[in-house]
Amino acid sequence: MAVQISPSILNADFARLADVAAQVEGAADWLHVDVMDNHFVPNLTIGVPVVESLAKATTLPLDCHLMIEDPDRWAPAFVEAGAGSVTIHAEAARAPVRTLREIRKAGARAGFALNPATPVQDYEDLLGEIDMLLVMTVEPGFGGQSFLEIMLPKIRRARELIRKNGGEIWLQVDGGVSAATIERCAEAGADVFVAGNAVYGSGDPAQAVRDLRDVAGRATPAP
Repeated sequence: MAVQISPSILNADFARLADVAAQVEGAADWLHVDVMDNHFVPNLTIGVPVVESLAKATTLPLDCHLMIEDPDRWAPAFVEAGAGSVTIHAEAARAPVRTLREIRKAGARAGFALNPATPVQDYEDLLGEIDMLLVMTVEPGFGGQSFLEIMLPKIRRARELIRKNGGEIWLQVDGGVSAATIERCAEAGADVFVAGNAVYGSGDPAQAVRDLRDVAGRATPAP
């Protein structure tokens, strides 16, 4: 699958989210929205009303990553708010199969996220229920963290399991993705990349997206 870049607005100016989104329109594939509740992770960001407003203000599809304590309850509401993809965490979901199916039924792509310490092989049987598997390459909660090199073997295992089970499942990485790390992630098998500081910390966010895409594209193994 072709490389996709999903810039994260986590460290952007929340008072200018429409402008922040406009900076990468035409270059990015998605806009990554980190939803945090200060319970599942020690940070508090935005919720359904802001996602609903943002969806009306950008042409980019929203990639909502729910780092919250009760994703089973809230995931469908984010689809209704306009999200094109909603990702729930393995560590938080109590009824993941039901919730993933509800996300799909509501019309969005269903994503399933794993924290660094969560083994990917434990969830092989759920691969048929998801559209995207997210391997966290930092501990979730804050942007600007350093990429965890020890996650590269996990990305490779995830790609192997996806190949084994078939289907069109995207493999996303989130955390510390930059021009210096995206190549290794692509080589390991990732094809969707969340980048925050590497995009919005640059002087030209759209060009930063293009540069990341080029590096990842050159490193992506042939099918």
